[in-house]
Amino acid sequence: MVEFRLPDLGEGMEEAEIRRWLVRVGERVTAYQAIAEVETDKAVTEITSPVTGRVAEIRVGEGTRARKGEVLVVFEEEAAASAGERAQSSPVTAATAVTTEATGASRGSTAQAGAGVATAVAPAAGAGEGAASGGRRRVLAAPAVRKLAFELGVDLEQVPPSTPEGRVTLADVRAFAERQRTAATESRPEPAQPVAVAATANGAQPQPGAAPAPEEERQALTGLRRRIAERMERSWRSIPHATAFDEADGGALVALREALLPVAERRGLRLTYLPLLVKLLIPVLKEFPIFNASLDEERREIVYKRVYHIGIATASPEGLLVPVLRHADRLSLAQIASELERLIEGGRRRSLGLHELTGSTFTLNNVGSFGGSSGTPIINYPEAAILAVGRLQEKAVVRNGSLVARPVLPLALSFDHRLIDGAQAGAFLARFKELVENPQQLLLDVV
Repeated sequence: MVEFRLPDLGEGMEEAEIRRWLVRVGERVTAYQAIAEVETDKAVTEITSPVTGRVAEIRVGEGTRARKGEVLVVFEEEAAASAGERAQSSPVTAATAVTTEATGASRGSTAQAGAGVATAVAPAAGAGEGAASGGRRRVLAAPAVRKLAFELGVDLEQVPPSTPEGRVTLADVRAFAERQRTAATESRPEPAQPVAVAATANGAQPQPGAAPAPEEERQALTGLRRRIAERMERSWRSIPHATAFDEADGGALVALREALLPVAERRGLRLTYLPLLVKLLIPVLKEFPIFNASLDEERREIVYKRVYHIGIATASPEGLLVPVLRHADRLSLAQIASELERLIEGGRRRSLGLHELTGSTFTLNNVGSFGGSSGTPIINYPEAAILAVGRLQEKAVVRNGSLVARPVLPLALSFDHRLIDGAQAGAFLARFKELVENPQQLLLDVV
């Protein structure tokens, strides 16, 4: 027996949640085959089997958290399994197993070119449930196919493969699911007459014995949503938050983007305001290094970061993620735009690796991207500050004694009050505001 423990997932991750098992007890697996999806603080990743053999025991269920080094699953190695099977199985069963293995455990190949093999397998399975296969056919399918089958509620063992080698494809799963839905619709009983419904709608009392509608529904806090809750709790408990607010005139920023748009489109780039804001943020962080720092709480030391890895708060269907734009100070505006598009899309699809979701030194939250005008951001622990930028919108402002409409950009800077005072926060916002209102100043720093 081989005990497989939760491996080191990198970036100091000490635990992970078992999101979904891709194998079952009794199923045969090969070395390096994906066996489970696990979710850490930031990312969903697959772990693979270290051996070829059978799954003897699964010790950590789906939705359960495991710590690094904890036993997840126990395997019976193939050498040991084969010896035990030879001692217990009959000659007919053993011959059947060899024949099945020679065909690649493929239902697709036996369906057309191997009808004789399928006939030989049937009596053995009825007699001993296929000792060499543990009673289950090994389904050949990629992790994406298994994931789709899980989401559609399809048993992969019942899906006829369409490929010559017997591998189940995404199209096979979708076609099988559609046939299931059609069969369920055809077998559904005729709906009851709507007389009782009409009476209830007209104010009649419900029939005696009818179950009352539930007044509440409970759902376990799992996956990414639980990770977000834990990180927010830790940040709020550990860091004394304070927030400074300001507004910047965005007229020059709007004009700069409009001037650059034709050039960006010719290069195939999607130029939003976010790359411009990142570019404007870097010189401010260099001028005020305490905002690109963190506090080592155990040693009570301020850690100044000499790199500029900007976290970009991104909404995904399951919650908030913070992809990291690494070495933002070394990238051109075009490179920032291209990399941000890749990171944001990858964050929404949950396809980014751990190194792309950890290690940020400062976080920028563009709440305007989802229609937010402003808000009080919570610091991305263990950073020292976070800047939220609201929706750019026209407001009535006074200019030279006259009331005019101007595009206004709301700013909210939350900071760790142990490291940063209100005066420093005010100076940081004032400098950022100056660059937003006069972005042409960046030309002075172009190498």
